Amino acid sequence: MNVTDLTARRLDVLLAREQVDGRLPSVVGGVVRDGALAWTGAVSGLDGFETGPDVQYRIGSITKTLVAVCVLQLRDEGALGLNDRIDAHLPGIAYGDRTIRDLLAHATGMHSEPAGPWWERTAGGTFDELAAALDDSTPAFEVGATFHYTNVAFGLLGEVVARHRGRPWFDVVRERVLEPLGMTRTSYLPEAPHATGWSVHHYAGALTPEPSHDAGAMAPAGQVWSTVADLGRYTAFLAAGHDDVLPWSTLEEMATPQSGSRAGALASAHGLGFQLTRGGSGMLHGHTGSMPGFLAGCFADPVRRTGAVVLANATVGMRCEGLPVALLAELERWEGTVPRPWRPTRDVPATVSEILGVWHWGNTALSFAWDGREVVVTNPARRAEAHRFVPQQDGTFRGTRGYHHGEDLRVVRNDDGSINHLVCETFVYTRVPYDAAVPIPGGHPEPH
Repeated sequence: MNVTDLTARRLDVLLAREQVDGRLPSVVGGVVRDGALAWTGAVSGLDGFETGPDVQYRIGSITKTLVAVCVLQLRDEGALGLNDRIDAHLPGIAYGDRTIRDLLAHATGMHSEPAGPWWERTAGGTFDELAAALDDSTPAFEVGATFHYTNVAFGLLGEVVARHRGRPWFDVVRERVLEPLGMTRTSYLPEAPHATGWSVHHYAGALTPEPSHDAGAMAPAGQVWSTVADLGRYTAFLAAGHDDVLPWSTLEEMATPQSGSRAGALASAHGLGFQLTRGGSGMLHGHTGSMPGFLAGCFADPVRRTGAVVLANATVGMRCEGLPVALLAELERWEGTVPRPWRPTRDVPATVSEILGVWHWGNTALSFAWDGREVVVTNPARRAEAHRFVPQQDGTFRGTRGYHHGEDLRVVRNDDGSINHLVCETFVYTRVPYDAAVPIPGGHPEPH
């Protein structure tokens, strides 16, 4: 369903202001809601050039997310592990002790750019040439010390994908990501109609054309061209997953913070190939893009089932992260997300039913309730959610949120099969405070 005319006008105004403030030759944008584009807009200041949702722009580092999706597909198939050393897949490579997780999360400490001339403005070489020039003797940081963005990492990851699949990395992207999502206007090299990349003279406002070479071995870091219409489909995938590409559970893992920096504070972080930024319902995931002559941004909000895409043909000037956040804020302000309807529970597993109700941690009462998928633990006194657990096949419950995230909640029974208490690590939960029939760490307090 499209946005109303009034909301479309407001979104058009945001896009037009960005074009003026950023001195952008052209800019095109779109917002996604419930899996489809609900609005697109375009502004061009170029005589004879009309842009729109089907015009290609170079998307820069959004390319990295396509590579990351292919890496996680390999992981889900068991072909590699995120904690594998990179030299297990690229023997003899410099920085070989860094893991695939490190590379995806920009936590390797390796330098941001490859040796030699600026790769974004020169024709690229072979992977063997890239590998031969890598030098790990003086890294920018120790591994894991901080988030440090590195384009080199994705040159390596693209080669990992290519070697495992036995064909070029972009062929894999086309077959395993673009085709299932119906992204027919996303390509390695530009295909008409497409924008020309420009830089803008700081004082004169005049345009200079920018080069758009084949980046060769560095192409996985920023080569690809796409459109708002195609990236709208991709954003819908980022918000919900797709059975033929990656399930939502893997995307959720990719959108979990892995590395950050003091400079980013709590406003941004990096997941497994995804940039994470504050906005929308709390945190958006996706990526920005920048190549000579082009800027891009693509972010999804899975909670609100929305997303935003922006593309421009200028080297600088567009808020690649800020504009998508602003578009989504405007959409929510005037046409808020309609929550999915609450539905009555049909079947409550027996292992769940028996632990529902009030439990106590010491004197603190906690409410255990079932939402149809997880046991939700809340503190009624504070009116706040404390933990979530999902039931497992063996009768335990795995923590999915809160202090017990990743830990197992176990049911401890009496000889007759009735429940004596619950325990998660050393935390004991009882039906009444300090139940005398339950072993309590530190003993039972004396009554006063």
